[in-house]
Amino acid sequence: MTDTTRLLRAYDEQLRTDAETPSAISVTHLGPLRLVTFLGGRGFVSYRDLDGADEAGVQELVDQGIAHFRADGGITKVEWKTRGHDHAPGLHEALLKHGFVPEEPESIMIGEAAALAVDVPLPDGVTLRRITEEPDVRSMAAMADEVFGEPPSDKSANAILRRLGLDDGMELWVAEADGQIVTAGRLEPVVDTDFAGIWGGCSRPEWRGRGIYRALTAARARSALARGKTLIHSDSTEYSRPILERYGLVRVSTTTPYVWRR
Repeated sequence: MTDTTRLLRAYDEQLRTDAETPSAISVTHLGPLRLVTFLGGRGFVSYRDLDGADEAGVQELVDQGIAHFRADGGITKVEWKTRGHDHAPGLHEALLKHGFVPEEPESIMIGEAAALAVDVPLPDGVTLRRITEEPDVRSMAAMADEVFGEPPSDKSANAILRRLGLDDGMELWVAEADGQIVTAGRLEPVVDTDFAGIWGGCSRPEWRGRGIYRALTAARARSALARGKTLIHSDSTEYSRPILERYGLVRVSTTTPYVWRR
């Protein structure tokens, strides 16, 4: 078994469960699908596999899945998370038929946490810290919305604050300069697995290319190791993928979110 095959098997077996959505308000099981509702009117669809469904079976799953969310007037956005290594005949066409729009593919990256836990020098005046207080969380969320081009909203901050209230191990890390958050990211240890996820990484454009994201990733990896997590996983953009590859993480597959909006 190659290392990539071993890591992908661990990903499918350990992460494609309810462990994937610890902040869910509710989860409805529809055949192999998990139909998840989050705070803020967000729906999410995931699964370990599609039980070998043929094209007609996949179409029926999509029909029933979107009908579930359409029936809930509070849902304004649904993400259907696809993986490049799944057997899912006709899924792309079925999702498009219901108005889902594919976003940019991302790389599923996995590797040893120890490979990321290295010393990275920071630019002068930049500091790292873990945050837990509401004003800091709201500042972090506002920065992320700005960087990702999202309209100003309290939705993201409220969802993160609710998640912090669950005390499930999620950590929020930021880099600051002159009192301003310039880079941010989450660490999400996954209960009863070998994994911790690194998510939400973003930097203000004028602060990119200075090693700050690498340093923030190293800090999160050290924290993961302290929690007994030996593997790190992340869905990475083309910006962050090369950084993770330098430290030994490998791309085991791809993931493409398909998004429906009411």
